[in-house]
Amino acid sequence: MQRYAAKLLFQYRVHIDGEDNKRRTCEERIINIGAEDPEVALKKVKSYGKSEQHNYRNSDGNKVYFEFVGVMDMMHLGNEAEKEEVWYEIKEYLTPKERKEKLLPKEKDLHAFREFNL
Repeated sequence: MQRYAAKLLFQYRVHIDGEDNKRRTCEERIINIGAEDPEVALKKVKSYGKSEQHNYRNSDGNKVYFEFVGVMDMMHLGNEAEKEEVWYEIKEYLTPKERKEKLLPKEKDLHAFREFNL
């Protein structure tokens, strides 16, 4: 069994007065999947995405559809990935260590801390 990570795109589509909103809040979600090969992994990822779809009425009474848009990327987490790794990207930056204050958010601005302090 191989490990794969996939980045999925979901959207919140709001139906108001017979029309769908154009500017939509979206969620990018990274998941891990175990599969024999990339084709099986992709089938599992798409099935997962579709299973997450749902709808509800918001506080204004409008129907909101949480919809799976598709797979943005998928990677094989092979021997180069540590067991704790769920995703990685190789990028080139100009002097990142020297510019870390510009590249990295303040720790208190990390999502985990913002959500905790709501």
